[in-house]
Amino acid sequence: MPKLTLADSLRSGTTIISGWVTLPDALIGELVARSDFGAVTFDVQHGLHDTNSVMRSISGVALTGKPAIVRLAVDDFARASRSLDFGAEAVIAPMINSVADARRLVAATKYPPLGERSWGPARAMTLSGIADGATQLATANTATLALAMIETRTAFEVLDDILAVEGLDGVFVGPSDLSVTLSDGSRIAPTDDFIDAPVRDIAARAIAAGKIAGAFAVNGERVRYFREVGYRLIALASDQTYLARGISALLADVDG
Repeated sequence: MPKLTLADSLRSGTTIISGWVTLPDALIGELVARSDFGAVTFDVQHGLHDTNSVMRSISGVALTGKPAIVRLAVDDFARASRSLDFGAEAVIAPMINSVADARRLVAATKYPPLGERSWGPARAMTLSGIADGATQLATANTATLALAMIETRTAFEVLDDILAVEGLDGVFVGPSDLSVTLSDGSRIAPTDDFIDAPVRDIAARAIAAGKIAGAFAVNGERVRYFREVGYRLIALASDQTYLARGISALLADVDG
């Protein structure tokens, strides 16, 4: 039986809660994948990952049967296609502020006729168990996801145009940056009420366009909120938070 992909799950309406890994040792990603997270996202933009750590981390996650996602650096469209070649099932591109940006993302992540992705998915085929190139070519455009981050006032103002880009699978909200831009740089407030209306609006417009809505949640309460308003791919906190909270809990036990 073919493996159920991340794309299959999200398009069917399943909510996937992803871990978020910034530290570059592949064993960390594998450990996170062996928890109850439904996927693991590797953060290149603000994390410490490079090409080698992304490749090895995706392989570690594949051992667990979970999907791997890569959040790229800004304008890092070359790494978008490389991440898919390494076996990632989705890429998240930050600071997509225009239709042109979204089209560049699609060009890098989709094979013709949707995009211009270059052929070379040997590692991805190994991890997915696809044995022949014809099957890979026929299925990759729908089996992998290109997600554009919506995290600025500029992107929010042209959201419908971004969503209309053929080949773009969905959007992913960065609430911290969104709060910075919507407050004109006066505060970082990813859980404040003033961003709730735009957050709801982004999800509603993505769903209406037939696209996936995803977001980053700083805590479990925000996961519940995002899920309630229609987000289906939700990343929760980060590996450094997992470590800090685990250490604090263990030391609290020592003190009784």
